[in-house]
Amino acid sequence: MKFTVHNPTTRSQHAEAREDRSDNRSGVPTIGDVIAARMGRRDMLKGVLGFTAISATVGPMALAARGARAQGSAGSFAFEEITAKVTEGHEVAPGYDADILLRWGDPLFPDSPPFDPMNQSAAAQARQFGYNNDFVGFVPHPDAPEDADRGVLVVNHEYTNEELMFPGLGRQDEDAVGFAGMTKDLIDVEMAAHGGTVVEIARSPDGKWSAVIDSPLNRRITAKTPIAISGPAAGHDKLKTSDDPTGREVLGTINNCAGGITPWNTWLMAEENFNGYFWSADDQSQGEGLEDDPAKVAFERYGIPGRWYAWGQHYDRFDVAKEPNEPNRFGWMVEVDPANPNAAPVKRTALGRFKHEGAHSVLNPDGRVVVFMGDDQRFDYVYRFVSDAAWDPSSPDRDILDKGTLSVARFEANGTVHWMPLTFGTGPLTPENDFADQGDVMVQTRRAADFLEATPMDRPEDVEPNPERGTVYVMLTNNTRRKPGEENAANPRPENVFGHIIEITAPDMDFAADTMTWEILVKCGDPKIAEVGATFSTATTEDGWFGMPDNCAVDPDGRLWISTDGNSGVDTGRSDGLWSLETEGDMRATSKHFFRCPAGAELCGPYFTPDGETLFLAIQHPGDGGEDWPEFGRVSTFDDPSTRWPDFQPGMPPRPAVMTVTKRDGGRIA
Repeated sequence: MKFTVHNPTTRSQHAEAREDRSDNRSGVPTIGDVIAARMGRRDMLKGVLGFTAISATVGPMALAARGARAQGSAGSFAFEEITAKVTEGHEVAPGYDADILLRWGDPLFPDSPPFDPMNQSAAAQARQFGYNNDFVGFVPHPDAPEDADRGVLVVNHEYTNEELMFPGLGRQDEDAVGFAGMTKDLIDVEMAAHGGTVVEIARSPDGKWSAVIDSPLNRRITAKTPIAISGPAAGHDKLKTSDDPTGREVLGTINNCAGGITPWNTWLMAEENFNGYFWSADDQSQGEGLEDDPAKVAFERYGIPGRWYAWGQHYDRFDVAKEPNEPNRFGWMVEVDPANPNAAPVKRTALGRFKHEGAHSVLNPDGRVVVFMGDDQRFDYVYRFVSDAAWDPSSPDRDILDKGTLSVARFEANGTVHWMPLTFGTGPLTPENDFADQGDVMVQTRRAADFLEATPMDRPEDVEPNPERGTVYVMLTNNTRRKPGEENAANPRPENVFGHIIEITAPDMDFAADTMTWEILVKCGDPKIAEVGATFSTATTEDGWFGMPDNCAVDPDGRLWISTDGNSGVDTGRSDGLWSLETEGDMRATSKHFFRCPAGAELCGPYFTPDGETLFLAIQHPGDGGEDWPEFGRVSTFDDPSTRWPDFQPGMPPRPAVMTVTKRDGGRIA
């Protein structure tokens, strides 16, 4: 079966096309090469996935699941599966309600103006819920942490789709129309729609949640919010600019993809594809005077400048020819305290600089904080941070993430994974290789990982630990740059469209161990198509398989849920959504379809309340990619969208939104 990569026509497709390459020139064997070594050259050259090939690369538990039958076990997820298809609306499993909590433009403060999509302004957007919600987190209310009916929601706003946001505009990417319609006023609206939202929410006696608009905790963070810089790169020469000669404060955070909640209930916002916001006036160079400078190499390693937005036309700090250090101030993890609306967000540079998808943390048995992270680009790496100190709730160190060891993963052919420290002065991380100090290693995290010969992966997105089982799940979304002839047991298809999931096991629940073990949990795609090579259990139904795993969540019962990004009506005949995935027993690798997105949307989040009775889902870019849905069959815009979800009102564009899923008769999800 042939899968095609379509010409990009929308913001998300354009970004996907731009990132459908590798900025990694290290030449280190990919994860597929490693698995191929485990399999053997002879089997790899067969070009097919027979049982022998699968058994050489997938763990024995997955093989046992492959022979399971649906009637043999009910599994751990007790819900009725929904149908996989594409429609204008959403669908959730029977017996559950999926309610809109917040939509783009909804008020967050008593003085927030009503949403008027025909007359948008930056001032209004800065007081309203932002665009393209991605990560969703929930923390207890600081004044009533034991009250299960109150809490604080935190939400990332990753990027903007001009063609769906603004009337009469259409796509504005450089290679389409050269940003012809993008005025400074529109750019200011975009900048206000980025960043994040902090909002108090409350649950009524009927089990429904709503925003508390007059809460003093409510807050918007935008691309212009002052943010402190801490850790080893704070004050570094490579972070100093004309606006900030100290290198210790930056305006804004951008492209905030996934994230995480720390054990002390702060919010980690990931900065992912920051390169796309930077401009070069001469259309080619990476900045005047950089041609013979190591900074040019560093720029190329991150794909700077990306020129996805026209911000550099009106703001010098996004023009690398004028401010060559400004890109170094992005690509970090940003920590926000939802309990203190007056505290500045902080970019924690000890967690490294790359295209962060998220940052999921766990308290190790010895009390140290361990944070797992993925660098979301083809052939990039999986990272882990371990704090120097143990977390002490009785005497909390709010800067605990500033001191510790960042490591990068090397996956070995014998099924072990080694975490290699990125420490200045050790191995090749020395001045001879253009690393001046530990701050410089953090600014150039990707280059440092290249020198350590980390394993290039197939787009590592969410990397989430399961503290109940001592495992870590790595979402590998896809790698469409795999060429014919490069097939191997883990990635047997050219243009690896569907991705896979790796499960890492920590020895004795020690998430800080230098060496762990790994195996493939599932290879994604349609199991009926032999050349796809999917390894879902045979108990998985036609509606149960998925592709392009992106975000994930471990619920309070220790079970795994997967959200997807990249299904389309053309390639899969199904929308993105949420699937449960068994990880233990004879049903291991069995997947069930729980929630379906409206046309064009991807599913982000997902996040459970501590009591397991509410599931938060972020519906991002509804109406995107209308040409990929045959029933619509054309480019989707503000004026002619493929869906008007969730309002379905004439003249109202599709609106990204956060939803709450609850069980109709009460109780825990699934």
